[in-house]
Amino acid sequence: MLGLLFAHSASFSLAPVLLALLLSLGSLSYLYFRTQNTLFQKPYFGINVFVVSFLIGCFTLLIHQQTRYPNHYIHLLSSKKQAHTCELVINEKLKNSNNTIRYDASIIRIDTRNCIGKTVLNIDKDSFKFPIKTGSHLLAKGYLFLTKKPNNPSQFDYGNYLKNKQIYSQFYCQSKNCILTKKIDRDIFYFADGIRTRIIQNLKKYKFNAPELHVLVALILGQQQDISPDLIKDYQYAGAVHILSVSGLHVGFILLFITFLLKLFPNTKNAALVKCIITILCLWGFGVLAGLAPSVLRSVAMFSFVALGNFLKRSINIYNTLAISIFIILLFQPAFLFDVGFQLSYIALFFIVWLHPLISSLWTPKNKISKYFWDIVSVSFAAQIGTFPISIYYFHQFPSLFFVTNLIVLPGMSFILGLGVIVMLIALCDSHYSFLYNTLEESIYILNKIISWVASLDSFVFKNIFCSIGMMLGTYLLIFSLIIWLKKPNYQKAIAFLISLIVFQIIWIDSKVTSQKTNEFIVFSGKKKNIISERHGTNVVLHSNDVTPKNWKEEAALQNYITENGCRISKTSTLKNFYSFQTYKIMIIDKSGVYLKNIHPDILILIDAPKVNIERLFRFWKPKMVVFGTTNFKSYVTQWKATCSKENIPFHDISEMGYFKI
Repeated sequence: MLGLLFAHSASFSLAPVLLALLLSLGSLSYLYFRTQNTLFQKPYFGINVFVVSFLIGCFTLLIHQQTRYPNHYIHLLSSKKQAHTCELVINEKLKNSNNTIRYDASIIRIDTRNCIGKTVLNIDKDSFKFPIKTGSHLLAKGYLFLTKKPNNPSQFDYGNYLKNKQIYSQFYCQSKNCILTKKIDRDIFYFADGIRTRIIQNLKKYKFNAPELHVLVALILGQQQDISPDLIKDYQYAGAVHILSVSGLHVGFILLFITFLLKLFPNTKNAALVKCIITILCLWGFGVLAGLAPSVLRSVAMFSFVALGNFLKRSINIYNTLAISIFIILLFQPAFLFDVGFQLSYIALFFIVWLHPLISSLWTPKNKISKYFWDIVSVSFAAQIGTFPISIYYFHQFPSLFFVTNLIVLPGMSFILGLGVIVMLIALCDSHYSFLYNTLEESIYILNKIISWVASLDSFVFKNIFCSIGMMLGTYLLIFSLIIWLKKPNYQKAIAFLISLIVFQIIWIDSKVTSQKTNEFIVFSGKKKNIISERHGTNVVLHSNDVTPKNWKEEAALQNYITENGCRISKTSTLKNFYSFQTYKIMIIDKSGVYLKNIHPDILILIDAPKVNIERLFRFWKPKMVVFGTTNFKSYVTQWKATCSKENIPFHDISEMGYFKI
């Protein structure tokens, strides 16, 4: 993993890494086969193994970076905006946006040139007339936009998220400019999509209620695209969003279900081999059907090893199974390391295995019912303790009622999952059993109502929690040292825990001091809104004619910025024509066209499409930078850019380049 992280952050060519890897493998082979001196072999052999592992990580990531190949489409694009005719292959359906139908697609030809590379295909909703199957070839004329940085500070970096999935652009077109060809790639994903589509269409045909159907499809098939944002938010606030992602809970049940069905086979050696093969094939078949998401891959890989261990009559070391499954998955999909779901999945499972016995030992229930519920609580706490720091770092919120949700919901999940699998098998055969369908629909309806009720207690959801990456790592150091000490207490471990506590305090103080020393002036990118912030330490003064003290929290860009930097809005005011920040003099000209002629600004900001002749302004002003806000007419901005270029004055168009910061 260190090799993957290093290769992801650094930039170097493939050849030196390959050469170093070959030399390291040669050295490792020499030490293993030739060196007889054990004292000499042990330290050097261990170091060599580490180097080889590190270089394998680097090499694996580099060979999976498609942009390194000259036939990737980003090397075939010109700098100017122009329409392209592309041939695309549909990989999978994505969640729709407000205005477009979206697909993950591969571009195999751009204009007249063959190429490789993935994109997000966006088809205008208003003109969308036909569904597109996985594997379909599509000829489309539209515009390719390369991924870009966030428009505002501390905003979710969607471009980087796509790059980690080897997607480097978005392709926009209208349905009338798309032609669905007869060519289809009939691979395993094509057939999996066909099975999913058949099940969903048959359930719709038999009037399965839409909200419950969308949850069922997420629970069994791992497809969350159609769940409403409000319902997903309810699951997040209730601390139960993991239920909607196919993971160990779901795959474990599938394994039990398969094992139960295979009890019909005789207990012979040959039959055991057949059962093992059938089990592994069924698990991976289910994984493909569920879309092979990171959490699905992790669960399927681990339970495959469990099935193999059962066949070989060997006890399974869960830590070795975890390590092997991580290694195999990252060897073929190294970008999964940067997937939040993958990280949360493995961290949660590790802490369940490692911490659950310690929590469980705190109380020994006297009957099976109390033991069952105590196991749910202890497992929930173990997983939540493990994922708490990374969840706070990524999402800045914590649902404190997670254990209540799990206590209420998990006992019924086995019933819903079992009945859900049966109903989907029936739907696949285009059969209909009203009692089963109605029972399942009502069960999911009750599940959603319980989740919505818990989520409505929003005072128990802690939001907008500040957490830097240093604080996250410091928290993990503290948690690990505390658990190690509690498992087998001694003096040395107590000292280690106290040292980790001091380290965490130093990191926390450093974050606060750094925040106190930060001063910045930001012009935000907002649709039809002009928002400027002036930060001095942890205090932010907000300047805007559109945002008030009562509604500023509704602006996601502001809320993200405040939370990410541990600040607070200390004051709000309307926009002024002139600001002085540090050594900079900043002039703002709005639609009124009023400005102070006697002040020579360093930075000129134009908003609300003022009718001013900036060429005339430049005769007596020579600003170091001209900033164009998002509320200007495009025709005005085009003219201003030409004038700035003519006068050799730098400019920053927020509509294209994102926020402006001093």
